[in-house]
Amino acid sequence: MDERTESFWVLHDVNLFEVMCPHKVGGFAKENHFRSYKKGETIYFNEDQANTLYLIANGKVRLVNYTEGGQEVIRHILGRGEVFGELAILGESQRDEVAEAMEEDTMICPVKVEEINDLMKDNKEFAFKIHKLIGLRIKKLQRRVESLVFKDVKQRLAEFILDLEKDALQTDARGQSFQNPLTHKDVASLIGTSRQTVTTLLNEWRECGIVQFDRKNFQILKPKELHYSK
Repeated sequence: MDERTESFWVLHDVNLFEVMCPHKVGGFAKENHFRSYKKGETIYFNEDQANTLYLIANGKVRLVNYTEGGQEVIRHILGRGEVFGELAILGESQRDEVAEAMEEDTMICPVKVEEINDLMKDNKEFAFKIHKLIGLRIKKLQRRVESLVFKDVKQRLAEFILDLEKDALQTDARGQSFQNPLTHKDVASLIGTSRQTVTTLLNEWRECGIVQFDRKNFQILKPKELHYSK
């Protein structure tokens, strides 16, 4: 598989580009070079110029903010086929977050906002998906804020786990299992609590036979019990 064919396949696999005609995707892929990042490497910093949208071809990326005291707050963790930096399309001039690769050989395709705008003009369905993506991302942030205000830690953790099952979901005789690349510290930052609290709750649920997990995989053994906790 040559470089052009591989680039076409990756872009075609990205949800936002599944509606585009092959010759347009092929030309787009040829003009944009993928960039590889090591685990922990920064893709962009807070207050960097916002003129690019990024497609994740492989690996995972986290979007992080830092408080005045230096405390890390994770806003999103994104994987293959997802997009970030999309607020540049709405006129954002500077980044208000830090984007960081979470895995080795994370592959990113940067796309200039001008190119996205041209594609949106030529393809109404593509433009609709872009606006839907931005709307869903904003809605998800609003949901997190509401969860922090109105739900206790156990409810937030249960809701977070149930949301995770939407990604890379597999089913076996005992229940639903999926890959979980997040540490307890990452989960704690995403739901607004301490790492120790996350560890304690997960261990309690494991002892009750509600969930089973290791460093990379998570399994829901009793979905109804988890929904009840939510």
